[in-house]
Amino acid sequence: MKILILGAAGMIGRKLLDRLALPHALGTPIDEVLLHDLVEPAPPAGLPFPTRSFSGDYAAPGVAERLLETRPEVIFHLASIVSGDAEARFEEGYRVNLDGSRMLFEAIRSLPDYRPRLVYTSSLAVFGPPYPAEIDDDFLCAPASSYGVQKAMVELLIADYSRKSFLDGVVIRLPTICVRPGRPNAALSSFFSGIIREPLNGLEAILPVEDKVRHWLASPRAAIGYLLHAATIDTASLGARRSLNMPGVSVTVGEQIEALRRFAGAGAAALIRRQPDPVISAIVGSWPQRFAPVRALGLGFAGDADFDAILRTYVDEELNGRVDLQRTA
Repeated sequence: MKILILGAAGMIGRKLLDRLALPHALGTPIDEVLLHDLVEPAPPAGLPFPTRSFSGDYAAPGVAERLLETRPEVIFHLASIVSGDAEARFEEGYRVNLDGSRMLFEAIRSLPDYRPRLVYTSSLAVFGPPYPAEIDDDFLCAPASSYGVQKAMVELLIADYSRKSFLDGVVIRLPTICVRPGRPNAALSSFFSGIIREPLNGLEAILPVEDKVRHWLASPRAAIGYLLHAATIDTASLGARRSLNMPGVSVTVGEQIEALRRFAGAGAAALIRRQPDPVISAIVGSWPQRFAPVRALGLGFAGDADFDAILRTYVDEELNGRVDLQRTA
C-alpha cells in the first residue's frame, strides 16, 4: 500500500507517520509513504517503510498531479490554513483551503481506474449558532467564519466526488486538538492548549476568554486514532453522508485549569494570565460546545475518557511521563 500525507510537517502529520510505523497500523503492509508540506517534511530514522518528501504549495498548478504519480491508495488530507489565518487572509484562505482541495480532487478524477480512500480533516467550525444543548449528527452546517465556510465547501465536494465514484472520501470533523505540543500556532483555539502546555513547562500562558467558555476537545492520540480508523472503515455504511462528528470531551476553560491545578499544583495554575480579547472571545463563542457523535461511535471511533486523560496524554507523550512539580510549585 502507498500512502500520501498532505500537511505532513505539521504536528498531526508527524504523529500520524509515527503511528503508521507501528505494526498493523492499517491492517496491511505499507510499501511507501509520500510526505508533502510547505516545508520539506523530515521523517525520523528507522521507519519500517521508505518515504519520499516533497515541499511546496500543494495548491499550485501541477503539484497534485506530481504527488499522485504513484497512485497512492490512501490520501490523508491534513493541509490547510488554520482558522485565524483564514479569517485574516481571506483570499489566501480560499486559495489554499478550497481551491487547493478542488485541484487535488480534479487530479484524482483525471486518472483512469483510480479511486483512492481520501481522509479529510474538517472542523467543528462548519457549525454556527444558535446551538442546541447537544449537537447531533443531523444538525445544520451554518458556519460563522471564513475557515468554517471553506471546510464546509470541501466537505460537500468530497460527498459529491464520492457519489460520482471519483474518490472514496471520509470526512472527520475533529474536535479542537489539545494539548498540542510545541509553540502556539495561528489557530484561534490555540489557547486551549497553551493554558496547559505552557504552565507544565514552567512558562506563562495567556488566556483571552472567560473561564466559563466551554469547548469540545480531543487529544492528538485520539485524533490519530480517528484518521487510521477512517482509512479502514467500510464506507458503504456511510452512504451519501461522508462527514462524521468525532468523539470528544466537553469541558470549560475553568475545568481545564482545575485539572491542571490537581495535576501540577497551584503554582502551575498561577502561570495563567488573563488577558481578555473581544475578537477571539466572539469567534470562539460562536463555536459548538457539546456533541452526540452517534454515527461515529457506532462505526467504532473511540475518543478520550475525560480531560484528565487528555492532560495525561500530553505528559506521557511530550514530557516523558513526568512533570517537575517543584518547578511549577
